[in-house]
Amino acid sequence: MSYFRVAFFFIIINILLYAKVFITNETNEQNYIDILPQSNIYVDNTRALNISVIQGLTDVFEKTNEISLSYGYSPNFDVWIQFTLTNQTNKPVTKILEYDNPLTTNIEFYDPKSTLHPIKEGMFSVQENRKTIKPIFKIYLEAQESKTYYIKASSYITTLIVKLNLWEMDTFYEKEMQHQNILVFFFSAMFILALYNLFIYFFTKDQSYLYYVFYIFGILMHQFFYVGLSNIYIKEPEVIINIIKYASFIVGIPALALGLFTRSFLQTEQYPRLHKILNIYLWAFPILLTVFVLTDQLNQFRNIFPVIMLIILISITSYATWKRNRQAYFLLFGWIVFFSSGMLMYLSSAGIYNFYESFPYYIEVALVIEAIVFSIALADKIKQLQQDKNKANQLLIQQQKDEQKKLQTLVHQKTIHLEDALNDRELLLKELNHRVKNNMQTIVSLIRLQSDDVEDKELKNILQTIQNRINAMSHLHQLLYSEQHDNVMFVNANEYFSLLIEELKSSFEESNVLIKYNIQSNLKTEEAVYCGLIINELVTNSFKHAFEKNTQGKIYISLKKENNNYLLNYKDNGKCFDKNIKKNTLGLLLIDILVTSQLKGTISTDCIKGLDVNIQWSTDEQ
Repeated sequence: MSYFRVAFFFIIINILLYAKVFITNETNEQNYIDILPQSNIYVDNTRALNISVIQGLTDVFEKTNEISLSYGYSPNFDVWIQFTLTNQTNKPVTKILEYDNPLTTNIEFYDPKSTLHPIKEGMFSVQENRKTIKPIFKIYLEAQESKTYYIKASSYITTLIVKLNLWEMDTFYEKEMQHQNILVFFFSAMFILALYNLFIYFFTKDQSYLYYVFYIFGILMHQFFYVGLSNIYIKEPEVIINIIKYASFIVGIPALALGLFTRSFLQTEQYPRLHKILNIYLWAFPILLTVFVLTDQLNQFRNIFPVIMLIILISITSYATWKRNRQAYFLLFGWIVFFSSGMLMYLSSAGIYNFYESFPYYIEVALVIEAIVFSIALADKIKQLQQDKNKANQLLIQQQKDEQKKLQTLVHQKTIHLEDALNDRELLLKELNHRVKNNMQTIVSLIRLQSDDVEDKELKNILQTIQNRINAMSHLHQLLYSEQHDNVMFVNANEYFSLLIEELKSSFEESNVLIKYNIQSNLKTEEAVYCGLIINELVTNSFKHAFEKNTQGKIYISLKKENNNYLLNYKDNGKCFDKNIKKNTLGLLLIDILVTSQLKGTISTDCIKGLDVNIQWSTDEQ
């Protein structure tokens, strides 16, 4: 932890813990008086009595010696407070009567001079000119004057705590200013911590930080209403009433965010049973909160389920601590602080114990401490992850070095064997291609000899076509056998097509046909065989049928590759074949079979300005 964090931590604690402003010297009686021990109390369970009836029922009031009275959740009765103030001096005095609970929803203050028009205060009736967090009423007494005042208090949804303080004017506003400054400091500190964790979330993308930011903003929203700041900044009663209806969500959202935070931060998946229990409760929790919102009769129990959530989270964190989860140590300390503040708030709202009398800023201190501890835990998690990453990297680097040495030795041995095997393979393949090429040339020679003895022109053409088809395959083996050809898997398509076309021009004695080609890719050996046969058939077809005598014929051949797709285009400017005889022509049928069955491609033909054939197929590179 840096020195800055330590200093920041102790500054907050000192300011908040020693912020109680009650004066303890001999002037205390003049500056601050507890009114309730000198008052009479009556609880109206019928809620039907008004000030006129109450003034006539002085015998029903009971004396109380308590400094404050906590009734907890009390929507079904009114509390009447009767007290008398006497000015024993010879000059008029003005005092401030403070109702020391900002959560009470309805308060009516009856001055003897205007009982028909009481001053209404509380969360549901905030005065427009009010600048204080808690409700206040001005008390004016003439010299030697005595007055009896009445206060009627009731509370809907929120807790009903009755505590009355009589202040000197200057002292009260001094205290109020200090109180508001402390609250502003608390909200600012929490807001800064929220922004700090939000920025870390943007950099790390760790959801733990995002859930924790939701928690802090949920706490800020809860405290905004709980400490009474809403009474200063929200003057419209309708707005407050509508918000208070959703008090269950205001209490529950921070608890839900903490549950999600704990699940993500401690990675509870490593504790299957506890993880399952937490997941079930996280799913059920919003449903329970909604039930409380829709059912007023259960409002008194709305704080139970957030408390159960905290108990589950503390149990999981305690178990993770027992399992020596480093981050759990931080969380457990934060939970103890947070749980203590939560229990004190619950005891206060239930009317069991009003801790504000002894520890007025304990909640704010606890929440800031818990937020700082959790922020440190999140920062420590990053540090721990970085250390684990560095150790893993070092171990990985060492393993890589060891494996590299082993691989280098193994590769060297395998390389020697592979080079020998490849050399043998290359020699065998070249010898095979040489023998295949010789055999094909022998077959071509035999066909040529036979053709010389044939007088039938049609039969002679058939034999010539057969020679050209065999030559198309023979030229390929000739290229594969050549000493310049090192890779038997691929063929130089430009060189291969050149040999084919020159052979065809020679066999048909076509000197007036201009053939241009643009070959931009090599071909696999197997695909080259099929493409050679296709080019052979197309060129043969053009030489035989496309061009008129004494006309300049043009043929254009292109081959290109886009990604893993090959595009072969063949064009001439001659006559196009008759589509009706296409399927009956062996050459065209052979092209169709080679494209669809062997290359697994597609073929399209256009005869608008000569023959235009487009062939496309895909291949998987090795």
